Amino acid sequence: MKPILAAALLLPLLAGGAPAAPANDFPTVARVEYVLECMNNHGGKQETLYQCACVIDRVGAQLAYDDYVTMSAALRYQTLEGPRGAEFRDPPGVKTMAAKYKAIQAEAAKACMLR
Repeated sequence: MKPILAAALLLPLLAGGAPAAPANDFPTVARVEYVLECMNNHGGKQETLYQCACVIDRVGAQLAYDDYVTMSAALRYQTLEGPRGAEFRDPPGVKTMAAKYKAIQAEAAKACMLR
């Protein structure tokens, strides 16, 4: 990811956040991608379909889509090494953002009985 793009994604949240968009504004494709990745991470079993869908619905109820994209990217890319990963590790507040998303996701998984 280019530094300018990463900064553009992270700056609104680091600066106090943009005005919140309505909850549940996630595009269908984003929900499907989340559910497919979630199912894959939990053994690829069909029975996790409803649990994974439940999780993304709960996450979507708590976060605007733009915040979800930013926060999930902060968490996902924190382990990248080198200069590319520095964009997601070094700016103040990124770890806090990633931890908040991780907590929201964990709470949703627990409520949806996803192990």
